[in-house]
Amino acid sequence: MTKDELKKAAGWAALKYIKSDTIIGVGTGSTTDHFIEALATIKNKIYGVVSSSEVSTAKLKNLGIFIFDLNDVNSLDIYVDGTDEININLQMIKGGGAALTREKVLASAASKFICIADQSKKVEILGNYPLPVEVIPMAYNFVARKLVQLTHGLPKYRKGVVTDNGNIILDIHNLKIIDAIALEKIINNIPGVVTVGLFARRPADIALISSEEGITILS
Repeated sequence: MTKDELKKAAGWAALKYIKSDTIIGVGTGSTTDHFIEALATIKNKIYGVVSSSEVSTAKLKNLGIFIFDLNDVNSLDIYVDGTDEININLQMIKGGGAALTREKVLASAASKFICIADQSKKVEILGNYPLPVEVIPMAYNFVARKLVQLTHGLPKYRKGVVTDNGNIILDIHNLKIIDAIALEKIINNIPGVVTVGLFARRPADIALISSEEGITILS
């Protein structure tokens, strides 16, 4: 199977967790795109979705899926999203698509968070993938200096990227994240940081990992 076929298998596997007459949170990324296509086949079964990005919103609208604003929703039954890395504790690095803040909000608002990924995203220790940090533009030099001091990693400005919230992204390279919960708190406490792409305090509840052998369910 190609990598895209593995992503498609993971995306479609999440479909069985979708209940009738509910509102679904939907993430961003290539694997999530496959879930969006799968969701379109049962769009009349659900009320609609809350989307984590303008990119996903456009795809959902094109498929005729109703979009809710999170402010108009009391609860989300399930949030489905991909990941850049995930460990055995279902803690993740996310934000390769620059939608980490909205993704983190939806993950926290949902009763259940389902991560969909191919086997290449499963790691023993987080940090090989650069850790994204969303930062308000006027503070990025200050934040970069604090990140070097506090993480001993190498933050790099992601050129040409502006988030849906109007902010910029710093990607921290050369990390080996042993205590993801502690590091998430440390980075989030830096003034000027909107959020960090560590999903450790709110990890996934279920991960659907696709491989040549099929879907492995982690929980």
